[in-house]
Amino acid sequence: MSQDDRPEASRDGSAAAAEQPWFVYIIECSDGSFYTGITNDLERRQQQHNDGTGSRYTRSRRPVILRYHETCQSRSEALIRECSLRLLTRKQKEELVNRGKLNGDAA
Repeated sequence: MSQDDRPEASRDGSAAAAEQPWFVYIIECSDGSFYTGITNDLERRQQQHNDGTGSRYTRSRRPVILRYHETCQSRSEALIRECSLRLLTRKQKEELVNRGKLNGDAA
């Protein structure tokens, strides 16, 4: 995780910024693979992945498209949910992404 994914409060000390939501997300890479991660700024994080500064995995699989995200109350909650999503099979992730599109919950 990059330093930019730390909560705002740890960078500028404001308590209000620390209360912002965290997100767990799934992006689809240009080779069709899925990458799961967490962030407190979805647009910035997707841009980082597409710029080649987001993660080593996505660096050689650009461009990426945000396919799914969930809002979490804290970084801890987002990390726990990320672990559970990473354990899903490809088929289960595809179903989650498609279900999210139907429900309007996803990106």
